[in-house]
Amino acid sequence: MFTPEPTLVHERVIDWFEVHARDLPWRAPECSPWGVMISEVMLQQTPVVRVLPRWRDWMQRWPSPRDLAQAPTAEVLTAWDRLGYPRRALRLQAAAQAMVERHSGEVPDTVGALRDLPGVGEYTAAAVACFAFNQPEVVVDTNIRRVHARAFTGHALPGKTYTSAQRRLAAELMPATAPDGGAAACAWNASAMELGALICTARAPQCGICPVADLCAWRAAGSPAPTEEQQTRGQGWAGTDRQVRGAIMAVLRTGEAVERDQLLEGLPLPEASAEQRARCLDSLIGDGLAGQLGTRVSLPGA
Repeated sequence: MFTPEPTLVHERVIDWFEVHARDLPWRAPECSPWGVMISEVMLQQTPVVRVLPRWRDWMQRWPSPRDLAQAPTAEVLTAWDRLGYPRRALRLQAAAQAMVERHSGEVPDTVGALRDLPGVGEYTAAAVACFAFNQPEVVVDTNIRRVHARAFTGHALPGKTYTSAQRRLAAELMPATAPDGGAAACAWNASAMELGALICTARAPQCGICPVADLCAWRAAGSPAPTEEQQTRGQGWAGTDRQVRGAIMAVLRTGEAVERDQLLEGLPLPEASAEQRARCLDSLIGDGLAGQLGTRVSLPGA
């Protein structure tokens, strides 16, 4: 199987990124590490176009970890709006509170310290260390995994699971850090991520304008269709608990406590059973995203 020279791929993709990268505020040199961290949490499973207005709003409201740490939880969840997966908002606030307690209100600059924050996982810690502090950490999201799979292993898609083989490949593909510190490694992370988001997309890759089309193992193999194992099947939306939970949160974000029965019966989801509605509300309460006092339900602390 044809395998490209990593150094040449690095050079081509980084050069492409320097010309074609989107102008995003969290990439600006003046963006604080806190701004980078907020963007990384918001961007998980959420497209840039939806994140941009929320990110700007959050940075105005809470420009530092200390500001978010002191905010009422109900206000935090309301500001999260319809980004989805609102537990991310609670995790961000918990992380901010830990930064105040342990790091004088600053974002820590190492993967180890970042991983010790509540709710911060492997990806977020590596991404913040890399993009905020220029640490040469291996950053791998779905877009990067897809670029690695196509360019270096000849697979159409990387599959749903981040395997140990993919983890080893990602580490092997990182540029050497000397003599520029982490600059080349972080540039490769950002560039591969952008290439996957804009060009090497899952459903309609734009190979005609890809900077490494002639170096791509997948193209060299004839662009084979994904196997069953390589497919990544996302969960639908309609009729799911996620949809019902989202509808409940939309009502609670209006700010007023609501009678439990009125809340559940008033959801504009006729296909959702009473059992599903009750289960979803109870799960929101269990996750700390809602609170119930007597028969009335509201955002926590509202």
